Amino acid sequence: MTDHLSPTLDWLLRNREALGLGTLVALGLVALMLVARAIGHRIVAADPASTSWKGVVGRVLSRTGVLFMVAAALEIVVGYAQPSPRIARAVEVAFTIALALQAAVWARELVLGVIGARVGEKPGETTLGNAMGVIRVLVSVAAFAIALVVILDNLGVNVTALVAGLGIGGIAIGLAAQGIFSDLFAALAILFDKPFRRGDTIRFDTTTGTVEKIGLKTTRLTSLTGEQVIMANTKLLEREVRNLAAGTERQETLRFGLTYQTPPEKLERVPTIAREVVEAQEGCTLHRCVLVALGPSSLDHELLFRHSGLDADVLFAKRSAIIIALLRRFAAEGLDFAYPTQTTFTAAPDGTLVMPYAVPAPH
Repeated sequence: MTDHLSPTLDWLLRNREALGLGTLVALGLVALMLVARAIGHRIVAADPASTSWKGVVGRVLSRTGVLFMVAAALEIVVGYAQPSPRIARAVEVAFTIALALQAAVWARELVLGVIGARVGEKPGETTLGNAMGVIRVLVSVAAFAIALVVILDNLGVNVTALVAGLGIGGIAIGLAAQGIFSDLFAALAILFDKPFRRGDTIRFDTTTGTVEKIGLKTTRLTSLTGEQVIMANTKLLEREVRNLAAGTERQETLRFGLTYQTPPEKLERVPTIAREVVEAQEGCTLHRCVLVALGPSSLDHELLFRHSGLDADVLFAKRSAIIIALLRRFAAEGLDFAYPTQTTFTAAPDGTLVMPYAVPAPH
């Protein structure tokens, strides 16, 4: 026993100063990591659902493990003390494993935190909760797969075949689940780019509706007529989508035609009448009211007005009020709305026009 302890005691005596210094440095580092973890726990406890950058950093720091702290402390002490190659190798392997696993945990929390911060919604309220669940699984698998490859490589295992196998397997899975990943990436595009959110009213093709749910595969809307419209995310993003909830005002267009019997003097008053009618409605301003075409049976006009606010019900009410006011003012001004008409001219064999109706006798 004495012979066995003698080399160890000799090594301790020879390296007592290095061991003391290394221990102090290791304890300082561990204390620093403990303080950082405590700060992270405090940030998370203050707002567990926070998606701010402060919350992201707090969750990353709070995930620092004791195993990593111990392995890091041993690595520092060994670096100062210079023990036997066997001990140094064992500590190095332990530190590599602990560092790889800890880095995977940090990377997972950071990536998920960045996504959450980018979305800007609380996890319990996110419109892509299902997608976030899948993202969490994918990020975890990728992070720990990389950690496993690093650990095996440091243990002396030839990981070339493993990496190649993982690559081939990933390609095979990607091809088999091409539709699923396509929908997932479409959901991520909506999550990051935010062309619309839940509650927004959007229009695409001939469909207009309010977004009720943005899922992993489909987006569900409630149309103006009450039906539920279900659209695949990939197909929806391929279309021109108009977000009616964006901006601060809406522009509406009213088209109408007046009869050809309208005198030019009265036609010149139409823009003035339109401005008075439109601006009598609160929040509405006239953009233009002009004669745009000589139609087959009418003098075609186009009236554009803007309404501040995004409430569709209020806008429709103002539009209705403007139309009714125009009817009243035009009736008072003697301006008649046109409707599709045709006039037939009948000619006698000699070319003389024949009146298609009886002409009253002069008195």
